[in-house]
Amino acid sequence: MPGVWIGFNSRDRQRYWWRVGILTPVLVGVMVAVRLSAHEPGAWWWAGGLGIFSVAVVSSTIDTIYGHALLTATGLECRTFVRGRVVPWGEVARIEERQRVSRSGTWSDLRVVRVRGRALTVPGTLTPRVRDAELERKRAVIQEFWSRSIGG
Repeated sequence: MPGVWIGFNSRDRQRYWWRVGILTPVLVGVMVAVRLSAHEPGAWWWAGGLGIFSVAVVSSTIDTIYGHALLTATGLECRTFVRGRVVPWGEVARIEERQRVSRSGTWSDLRVVRVRGRALTVPGTLTPRVRDAELERKRAVIQEFWSRSIGG
């Protein structure tokens, strides 16, 4: 069976880029406002801290946008902007959907729960939509690869 890629489609990727495009100028504006409004000699620490926070937020978002997974007969290869990880199918105990509630709504993604070690989020499965058909399709494909590999 050939490998299958799991990740965001171009429409979802574009939607997340819009969020980065809105969030980045807001964070830069807050940094500039803090720096200009503070007249103390140590005020640059606040602007520097906000700058580091902004870089971390934007980097995390880019990591989320370009993260994807390759399903192969031997395992799940998770690749993100920062790193990659391979999880053999024999280490997988189950595939589960995780939901997180925030001010911006309910977010869902898929996680691979391993027999030993911590659970890993499958890159390219984050969605703000409830009962997302695309997320269910991704889950079904992962389940199929996993069940074929363990002979079930």
